[in-house]
Amino acid sequence: MDAEPWEDRKAMTEMLHTPVIAWFDAHARDLPWRRPEAGPWGVMVSEFMLQQTPVNRVLPVYEEWLSRWPRPADLAKEAPGEAVRAWGRLGYPRRALRLHGAAVAITERHGGDVPTDHGQLLALPGIGEYTAAAVASFAYGQRHPVLDTNVRRVFARAVTGVQYPPNATTAAERRLARELLPESESTAARWAAASMELGALVCTAKNEGCGRCPIAAQCAWRLAGKPEHAGPPRRGQTYAGTDRQVRGKLLAVLREAHTPVPQGVLDRVWHEPVQRARALDGLVTDGLVEPLPGGLYRLPLS
Repeated sequence: MDAEPWEDRKAMTEMLHTPVIAWFDAHARDLPWRRPEAGPWGVMVSEFMLQQTPVNRVLPVYEEWLSRWPRPADLAKEAPGEAVRAWGRLGYPRRALRLHGAAVAITERHGGDVPTDHGQLLALPGIGEYTAAAVASFAYGQRHPVLDTNVRRVFARAVTGVQYPPNATTAAERRLARELLPESESTAARWAAASMELGALVCTAKNEGCGRCPIAAQCAWRLAGKPEHAGPPRRGQTYAGTDRQVRGKLLAVLREAHTPVPQGVLDRVWHEPVQRARALDGLVTDGLVEPLPGGLYRLPLS
């Protein structure tokens, strides 16, 4: 990290925390998982759904999900295929299976209550470093570094002085996130939410709104003249014509069907047989589709 403008790390944290949290207090979106009535389960559901998916697509599915399964035990009683069906077109449907698995584990191990302990959260199936920290922070107000894409971009620009963070989270990023954590638990939890919101609304990947940024005057990247990204090419997300698209089309047929679907019906969703077979095999391997005798397929029951 360059010595300027952050020579004094204590001063750096104080100059970042106060304006970012004040901005968040004034500009945070009113999202259902931020309301007290959402509870820890609502926070957990939102974190699964928001991975690689924009808020506007998550909102209707989230509301329907919590209405149907207001507690982990409610979801745990259902077949995992029902979670996949309710996931709809959010994408990356393995998240639905992982959320169902977490609900089962919460019901069996923790009496149906989302655990408060970070280590117990991390031990749940389908819960990784980010989700455990996010739930502990946002649901229980604990002090943990919460590093999603938005936060990493804010830290890369404001502190490190580069346009974009690395493609994968590094040890240096984790160390910086720990160093930037406020000492107070409640302030740390607020900082986690505020820095994430800043990246989502202002310090965006493209067309960043520096004129609206509460820390523009201290931002190392802006002060350096906004040098262009010099690292490895950023990974783009393509969809059309990919196996992901074919998988989505196959799952769409199975979500609509409440009885097993013949192979012939699935064959009609995509013209290229090799890619279609590969996509279907991948869905079976991932546990998202269950093959039955006689060339039939359905969403998984167990």
